[in-house]
Amino acid sequence: MGAVAIEQPTKTTKLNKEKMREGVASAVRVSREVFETTRETRVLVSLVLVLLLTVSAIGVVISAHKNRELFNTLSTLQEQRNAHEREWSQLLLEQSALSAHGRVEKLAADRFGMRVPGRQDIVLVPLMTPIAAK
Repeated sequence: MGAVAIEQPTKTTKLNKEKMREGVASAVRVSREVFETTRETRVLVSLVLVLLLTVSAIGVVISAHKNRELFNTLSTLQEQRNAHEREWSQLLLEQSALSAHGRVEKLAADRFGMRVPGRQDIVLVPLMTPIAAK
């Protein structure tokens, strides 16, 4: 078995221990002063106001973030609306082109052999009069 050397307390270790004790005692004193100071009304009011200010600042940050998200969503929806309006306009143009009278007449003539009747082919049907009341 090996021998264990035990150090004798030296002057520097005693000074270090004293400094530690003084530091701890100083920290305890400061903490007591802080707690005693917080019992004062004006300090308590100040702490409450700081807490409210912090909560308000966090609320502003959250609100600004939500506002940016909603603005991005709005921009996306406006782009989609514009795309749908462009498509609708193109469809209306296509519909008007497909339903033009000249095109309909041409398709009727080509597909079904229809033609505009001549004067001799037009027959006028007389309007029937209602039976006279008895």
